[in-house]
Amino acid sequence: MNTIIIKELQTKTEMIEAFPVINQLRTHLDEETYLELVLEAQEKDRYKMFALMDDGEIVAVTGFKPMITLYYGRFVWVCDLVTDMNKRSKGYGEKLLSYVHEWAQEHDYESVALSSGIQRTEAHRFYENKMDYDKVSYVFKTNLN
Repeated sequence: MNTIIIKELQTKTEMIEAFPVINQLRTHLDEETYLELVLEAQEKDRYKMFALMDDGEIVAVTGFKPMITLYYGRFVWVCDLVTDMNKRSKGYGEKLLSYVHEWAQEHDYESVALSSGIQRTEAHRFYENKMDYDKVSYVFKTNLN
């Protein structure tokens, strides 16, 4: 019998245990940089990280920030959402993103938003068809170095 739980990752040990999964999305990060960024984002940006575990194994991870902007109002921005590549199509991503929706509602946020790389067409289908998200904008970026 599968035991699925979603838990907030709060200790360095828990965050490091999630790295192999998150690294499948954030391939540019090594473990040390990842941990530094998570800890700084938690301290300065209210970043929260949760893992979906199946029988004690981390199979999906999300990181998000509660935010307030003039465009979206009070919302949760999903910074990271990834299911282990060997565990996809089992409903883990849907369960974890639905958990983010519940967390947002319980904390009086009005919506959930995210961006997704242009090349991630499977993810776009998931967000639009399975999770009922709308495409509302393009995200633009420039490097300053």
